[in-house]
Amino acid sequence: MKTKICFLSILFILTTLLALPLPALADGIIIPEPPICRPPCPVPPPPPRETPYLTVQNHRVSVSIDHQAATTRVDQVFRNDSHWALEGTYIFPLPEDAAISEFSMWIDGEKVEGQLYTKEEARRIYDDIVRRRLDPALLEYIGRDLFQASIFPIEPGDTRRIIIEYTELLAVDNGLVKYVYPLSTEKFSAKPLEDVSVSVDIKSDQPIKAVYSPSHPVSVDRPGDYSALVGWEDRNALPTTDFALYYSLSPEDLGLSLLSYKNNDEDGFFTMLIAPSIETDEVIEKDVILILDTSGSMEGEKLAQAQDALTFVLDHLNPGDRFNVTAFSAGVRSFSNRPEPLSAVPEAKRFVENLRAEGSTDINRALLEAIASLDDDTTRPAILIFLTDGLPTSGVTEPDLILNSVDRAAPGNVRIFPFGVGDDVDTFLLDSLARELRGTSAYVRPGERVDEAVSGFYAKVSTPVLADIELSVDGVRIEESYPCPLPDLFAGTQLIVAGRYPQGGPASITLEGTINGRPQRFEYEDLTFARDGGQDFIPRLWATRKIGYLLNQIRLHGESKEAIDQIVKLSIRYGIITPYTSFLVEEPEGALTQRGRDEIIEMAAEEAEAEALAPSSGAAAVQKAVESMALESADMAAPMPTRAASAVSGDEGRAVAASTVATVGDKAFILRDGVWTDTTFDPDKMTTTPLPFASQQFMDLLAAHPEAAKYFALGERVIVVVDGRAYETTEADLEALAVEPASVEPAAVEPTISDTQPTPAASATEGAQVVPTEEGVSSAQAVDPAASDDLAKATPVAGESVSPDAASADTAKSNTWLLLGGIVVLALLMGGAGWLVMRRS
Repeated sequence: MKTKICFLSILFILTTLLALPLPALADGIIIPEPPICRPPCPVPPPPPRETPYLTVQNHRVSVSIDHQAATTRVDQVFRNDSHWALEGTYIFPLPEDAAISEFSMWIDGEKVEGQLYTKEEARRIYDDIVRRRLDPALLEYIGRDLFQASIFPIEPGDTRRIIIEYTELLAVDNGLVKYVYPLSTEKFSAKPLEDVSVSVDIKSDQPIKAVYSPSHPVSVDRPGDYSALVGWEDRNALPTTDFALYYSLSPEDLGLSLLSYKNNDEDGFFTMLIAPSIETDEVIEKDVILILDTSGSMEGEKLAQAQDALTFVLDHLNPGDRFNVTAFSAGVRSFSNRPEPLSAVPEAKRFVENLRAEGSTDINRALLEAIASLDDDTTRPAILIFLTDGLPTSGVTEPDLILNSVDRAAPGNVRIFPFGVGDDVDTFLLDSLARELRGTSAYVRPGERVDEAVSGFYAKVSTPVLADIELSVDGVRIEESYPCPLPDLFAGTQLIVAGRYPQGGPASITLEGTINGRPQRFEYEDLTFARDGGQDFIPRLWATRKIGYLLNQIRLHGESKEAIDQIVKLSIRYGIITPYTSFLVEEPEGALTQRGRDEIIEMAAEEAEAEALAPSSGAAAVQKAVESMALESADMAAPMPTRAASAVSGDEGRAVAASTVATVGDKAFILRDGVWTDTTFDPDKMTTTPLPFASQQFMDLLAAHPEAAKYFALGERVIVVVDGRAYETTEADLEALAVEPASVEPAAVEPTISDTQPTPAASATEGAQVVPTEEGVSSAQAVDPAASDDLAKATPVAGESVSPDAASADTAKSNTWLLLGGIVVLALLMGGAGWLVMRRS
């Protein structure tokens, strides 16, 4: 009886297995299979190559980095906005050189199985998708490992929630740690993301100095020296770049980290991250002078907010600080004739509270009397916070005369930080004051709050740590570094320096400055400026800052044809839009020839000459000041310009930004006659080598130059200059693709282990398959490379078709083998059962 029950149970299991559908072979970042149109089918499905992508409704990423072990948890909600049921394969390209030790995935709360592929195996899958869909977007992920799992049908209008979690060990390179999350995969969404966010919680056993993202405008909260909270979020967005984050570790009081990039025979570019400790043992005593415009135009809400701002500063002075308050209109009234100790703060707050708005504006006298109230101790840092909403209308009113008198009166320890309130301010005067006295200017536009702007600023400068900074490099010659001159450093802030260098190599860097009149010197050894390769975001960051610097020079000192020539050339080379190069968006064709560029420079010079006569006050002047200063002090390269902020549906069924200019790494491209053209391509001097898209010739070039894949990912028609030679992709030959092999055999690669790459974690991804364990934690199993070959070969390429009869025959063959295997198992079990019966009898 027991033997019969056992036989029936096994037969039921085999029958159930045979009834289960075989998983579809599909590739992509939810790259959908041909739509499933359930009868009745009111809307005929599109051809397989035009199957729409799913919409990413939400994308939330939370990262925890503890002693360089980074655990990333990704929560995505996909929505099917099409008329048909869609299924496909979820592909997650892993960050380059990531040392993944664990990878888990849940779909709608249920843990699922997937596979990790090495970059050699992944290359076959990427190539196959490009061929089948004729979509180049996946090319930029060539060279990365990937995770892959099947996604079962999603009905029209339904959603699928996917959560993945993986752990990697981040390498440390000269005290610098880099974390990357592949956020750019969301360009495959059919519509902009409704909600996207990334949060990173960093903890370290070594003091954290600089925290920097070159890719996104992040917020950084520093609770202490050993932790940092980083965040970024956006709505209705279409991310096009991966999220990159750097942070430096150093036991020194002042940490310095170096990033650099050099491409072949061109000049190299560098970025230095300089940051002091958050918690300082020595609190530097300083003098803070608050100068407030109380002329009649400040009456009402502006004055009330300014009073709140001054009260905030008075409440947040450090022990040992001194202060004074100067109010001015047609005359000047000061709280004291000298800096006062903290014991006088309550009385000073009453002085501020009783201020009233009336009269005209004597800026010159107010600044001179505030400076005169300082004592002769020039070793103490002196910070002048100057708030005004108008032009000088009383006393000395010529900006040049005011600048000269203030410059003569101010000792070397004075730093001035002007705040322009509203648009009726003299931008030339305020910005020039800040430059001459090594401060920064800011503008509070109509509708913005004065108290929020001033309090946020003061929180950054409340604790000075190094003044009069000078930087020198031994071993490598550096040029054109920005900002220039270097500003003072304050606790909790960081200084980002960008520059260029002709030749790379080993170098040492020295920082010198003063604190309370005492000289300070910091030396950094064993640094290297790259001779080839590196971080390719740096050239555009440097170009952004130089363009901002040149725009400010023109704005404050008059137009210069030489400066305009540099602005135009840098704008074209790196795809940065300026007031003189808006043609890049509207009429980009002229930028591709020398004759066209010469004409552009002439027009820009005429425009600059006309603008020199424009007033330095008013909304337009303030806006120009804000934009040029933002470029000069940018921590990120200028964003990619677009014609429209909204997104439109692309030919491949995904959302794309409407633009005529694109930037990829250190290159810029202009869309001309449907072809994305490298701005280093000169049609008068160069000819292109044609490459049919997705052809074997095309794939061979990418195998030889994998670094060029990200450029060709722009579209089916691209002109790229690689090693001085121009290549142009042409339309795909569908007949040729139908007979070419489905994937490119990758060249054998000798495995190497980097000195900075953790060996045990790196080996965990080599041909690993993620499977659930009893404890619910994923583990790795070996994947037969032949299985990857079979996967690539089993997937039809563009132009191929699989007949229903052939598909049925393959299915029947698979089922037959499965049935035969089951019969063998049954025979063995029954034979064993019979042997037991005979033994018992």
